[in-house]
Amino acid sequence: MVLKETDGAKNKEKLEKLRGAAEQFCTRLGQYRMPFAWTAIHLLNIISSAGMLERETAESEGERRGTWNERKRKVHERMSVGEETCSFSNFRPATLTVTNFFKQEADRLSDEDLYKFLADMRRPSSVLRRLRPITALLKIDISPVPENPPYCLSPELLHVQPYPDLRVRPTKEILEFPLREVYVPHTTYRNLLYIYPQSLNFSSRQGSVRNIAVKLQFMAGEDPGQALPVIFGKSSCSEFVKEAYTAVVYHNKSPEFYEEFKLKIPANLTDNHHLLFIFYHVSCQQKQNTPLETPVGYTWIPLLQHGRLRTGQFCLPVSVDKPPASYSVLTPDVQLPGMKWVDSHKGVFNVELVAVSSVHTQDPFLDRFFTLTHVLEEYSFPFRLKDVVLTESNMESELKSSVGNLRVASLEPLVAFSHQVLNKLIQLTVQPPVLGGQIVNLGRAAFEAMAVMVNQIQKGLEGGHDQQGRNRLLSSYIFYVFHLPVGEPGLPETGSIPYATLSRTGGRPASLGLSRSKSISNSNPDLATSPDSSDEQAQKTLSSKGIDRSHSWVNSAYAPGGPKNVLRRNHPNSSTDLKQLLHEELALQWVVSASAVREAALHQAWFFFQLMVKSMAHHLFLCDKLEAPRKARFPRRFVDDISALVCAISTEIASRCQKDAELVEHLNSSLAFFLNDLLSLMDRGFVFHLLRSYYKQINTRLLATQNPNTLVALRMDFIRIVCSHEHYVPLNLPCSGLSPPASPSPSVSSATSQGSAFSSHTQDPRVANMFELSVAFRQQHFLAGLVLTELALILEPEAEGAFFLHKKAVSTLHNLLCSHDSDPRYSDSAVRAQVAQLYLPLISIVMEALPRLCDCTGKTTERLWPGGG
Repeated sequence: MVLKETDGAKNKEKLEKLRGAAEQFCTRLGQYRMPFAWTAIHLLNIISSAGMLERETAESEGERRGTWNERKRKVHERMSVGEETCSFSNFRPATLTVTNFFKQEADRLSDEDLYKFLADMRRPSSVLRRLRPITALLKIDISPVPENPPYCLSPELLHVQPYPDLRVRPTKEILEFPLREVYVPHTTYRNLLYIYPQSLNFSSRQGSVRNIAVKLQFMAGEDPGQALPVIFGKSSCSEFVKEAYTAVVYHNKSPEFYEEFKLKIPANLTDNHHLLFIFYHVSCQQKQNTPLETPVGYTWIPLLQHGRLRTGQFCLPVSVDKPPASYSVLTPDVQLPGMKWVDSHKGVFNVELVAVSSVHTQDPFLDRFFTLTHVLEEYSFPFRLKDVVLTESNMESELKSSVGNLRVASLEPLVAFSHQVLNKLIQLTVQPPVLGGQIVNLGRAAFEAMAVMVNQIQKGLEGGHDQQGRNRLLSSYIFYVFHLPVGEPGLPETGSIPYATLSRTGGRPASLGLSRSKSISNSNPDLATSPDSSDEQAQKTLSSKGIDRSHSWVNSAYAPGGPKNVLRRNHPNSSTDLKQLLHEELALQWVVSASAVREAALHQAWFFFQLMVKSMAHHLFLCDKLEAPRKARFPRRFVDDISALVCAISTEIASRCQKDAELVEHLNSSLAFFLNDLLSLMDRGFVFHLLRSYYKQINTRLLATQNPNTLVALRMDFIRIVCSHEHYVPLNLPCSGLSPPASPSPSVSSATSQGSAFSSHTQDPRVANMFELSVAFRQQHFLAGLVLTELALILEPEAEGAFFLHKKAVSTLHNLLCSHDSDPRYSDSAVRAQVAQLYLPLISIVMEALPRLCDCTGKTTERLWPGGG
């Protein structure tokens, strides 16, 4: 009906009648909706003229355009190779005015129908001409989102700080459903459930069932009053409501739906939580003794099944009768006695559930692992898990099986829950469970699971690595998330039961010889010195210098009065009460691991090295051992394990440098960084022995290899990384009667660790011999001696031709000199003179190699090798 504005007086009575009818219908049927009209807007055309869909229109007319699905696949393929979909560089705010709408046809509401309409809108088609147009006006403002939009609400309708004024109109953040997998760990709590009713078939349903509406409720029980207000409301309504309705398709017994219902489900679901769907016939005409809505069917979905959240596609049967008592723990597929079903208990209602949750993994292997660890923490035996009843007798085998099955979990949920999985594996390692009075050995299984998991993440996310080849997600876990599980409740108290994993005394493999050895490394018996005197190599020079090895970058920052001073307290369950220490278990399990697991650990050696270093630092802090002598910080068995591990990895580097160049390069740098960190935590004389062990393995291999340059390059990279230590100068024990100024950084603020290196007030009589790279010089200045020795070997006549090695050697020395020159700790000229004594043999090295460095006859000044001079 169209009423002209000029005929206002004539149509006044009609307008009043229409207004009254509208008010009556809104009062009676206001909560129901009907599909009315639709339109589409090509946002890519508005944002950027370089959109992919625009490029499609530029294709030649002779080329086959393909179907809509094929073109959509091409778009996804372009996105997968990194091609931009649109350019936001020139995008400015715009206001869209839409005037073309099409009436929604009741029998064409599916997604497939919509895709066809969108495809037809891009080219002239007779299909659109058959649609009934509707004249209307819609204005939309589109603008680029600022980096930090003000007054923003999260997808859970939580205020994103800062949010200074509650009266300002908010900006709502829409949750993205990406086309491809997103490999990002969960760092915030999110527990959302999206429900998509799709279709209903009541063609065989008897009675007046034509105007069908579906009511959705989230029930905590079976009583009608137990509907929870967790459904997000529509605009201009309450934020959360207890029920929501689908649109009504007029006079259609088999309607299709396109609604999306968003629910904020509780974190702790039980077997009684379920979704209840009630189907109503809505009476549009008001008749006597006829209710507005008549229930014509019921169905439901229990949300938990064997402890897992149920998601995905469902085709549910619909009951004509109201469900009986205790129905919520069963599925509607169960034939309940005395109930009448639509279409002989066949599935007639299609609905999809999609969860976006940081609580529910939606992966069967991860779900099983977390369920078993939860049962273990709660010690709730017996516990039924699907068809298995968990008891103390079978819990160990089930838990080991679930830990091993983590390797077959999907990568996306594995990455999403990687922090929780790694934390649980670490907890199982350091706090082994007790079942039936016996400690369960899970150290080896947990280490294998970690090695395989880290390897999967590293290889699956190839684009997320830093310059050293380390995965950024795993690095961020170690830096921000990892902590020793100190004082975590849940596991039964184990009392004074000994170690649960391999015995530290009698049960370790005899081939390792790690129990009571008199050598640092039984894999390398040439390093025959007692761990109790691991500084013996440098003791001759240390005894007169009074070096205090108890200071490092750890305790100087956190010492009382330091910039990161914290209040220490003795926790009742401190790390001294743990039955295992993580760094000790990692070292032991790595040494005794099988070939496949060891290979996986070697590929990701950096991860386990960094994990061990952080565990060692935390252990020293928690046990107040930062001030203790370095020899007393760690037990002998751990020192033996580190020696065997470094020797084994050095052997791998030496033997595989030709066939696995990339692996060996990363492994070599990871081991070097590890020794660099150990210089801050362990006895430095012992670390120098590890360095000697590495050199011994490399030098042994050099004698048998046909291409020694590769090994020499690895060795030079190794010493370059080790020498980048912040206390490089004090570690070289320079002879001086001066003390440098205080360190400018918290990690080197210890006056003892710096000043002790310059504490001698008498001139060493051997200073005159320090111009030669003698044995005495290399013993006194160990690291500097290694650097200068590498340079001298490279400049020997028989070593000519390896230009890249020349460059490495000179660059290492050049970088060290530059770092000393720019270090404010050595800004005093007298101190700089003493530091320069570390490089006095450089003069003789250069003089001997001078004929090979440049032509001294004056005929030419051309350098004979790059990077020198």
